[in-house]
Amino acid sequence: MIKKPWLLLPPQWAHDLGPFGLKIFSLFNSAPIPEWKSFTWNGLYFKNPLGLAGGVDKNAESLNEWWALGAGFVEVGTVTPRPQSANPGKIMDRDMERHALWNKMGFPSYGAHEVFFNLRDYEEKKTPVFVNIGKNRDTANEDAGEDYLYLIKHFKPQADGFVVNISSPNTKGLRDLQNKEALTKLLQPLVEASHSAPMKPILLKLSPDLNDESLAEALNVAVELGIDGFVLTNTTLSRPQGIDFPSEGGLSGAPLKPLSCQILQKSLQILGKHRSGKLIISAGGAMTPEDVFERLQMGADLVEIYSALIFEGPGFFRNVAAKYSGR
Repeated sequence: MIKKPWLLLPPQWAHDLGPFGLKIFSLFNSAPIPEWKSFTWNGLYFKNPLGLAGGVDKNAESLNEWWALGAGFVEVGTVTPRPQSANPGKIMDRDMERHALWNKMGFPSYGAHEVFFNLRDYEEKKTPVFVNIGKNRDTANEDAGEDYLYLIKHFKPQADGFVVNISSPNTKGLRDLQNKEALTKLLQPLVEASHSAPMKPILLKLSPDLNDESLAEALNVAVELGIDGFVLTNTTLSRPQGIDFPSEGGLSGAPLKPLSCQILQKSLQILGKHRSGKLIISAGGAMTPEDVFERLQMGADLVEIYSALIFEGPGFFRNVAAKYSGR
């Protein structure tokens, strides 16, 4: 019996068939999972600290399945205001030997209207659901704030919180929004909108490719403007030795682990006393239960997975719970 048949398919096929396969898998793997390291933050209860990273369930189509499989929280998206397709050409690949993924998707999305109705169809949310938001690729950076503000207002009735994605390498010029002047202009109205009644927390997702000065600048601006936490990190444009992927597009999976851990450690040092009350989510290269526990020991509140689901399978949530639910 082939334990991971999706790995026999081309990456794009496996991705497109994912929701169907997930539905079948969850039907036979839905026994209750014990809570572990549960906690409450900003009124949100997390049964466990392991959740689904943005980019997996882009259009909120499979929440019931993720809940059945044991996700402690789910980040849907990235959602854009208007529907848009993926970038042209090849957009996905994987390196089986190095457990690495490459993508150049560029925020393919059904658009805010349809994703809103997908979320509304879930009568009861069994875990916190964050909506990862991004601008349409044809929206100029100087107008990006309008896209993000629209998405916050649109999803406020359904989202438990927001993740502002300005760090994807697959939308031209998007990462320029991480610089001090652009970030200040962008974040201020978004924080005000998310914090107006009913208050919804807002997180900022940062790139692993920021140098020390740029990282400190982005963190300090965000804290000053009242951001509630950070997702650390997005995919990287760097290519470790032996990785044979195109120079464009984001690299994730096991090779991202050193960078992601480094950014987590540096961010906690930079935040210092301002870390109190902030939600820190570590994402990138957590491929084993030990990796997950290491991020928590480093100081992350939550950990997100994506590549582990590809290479280890959707039973990963249950495997981690089995190992750490008694600790």
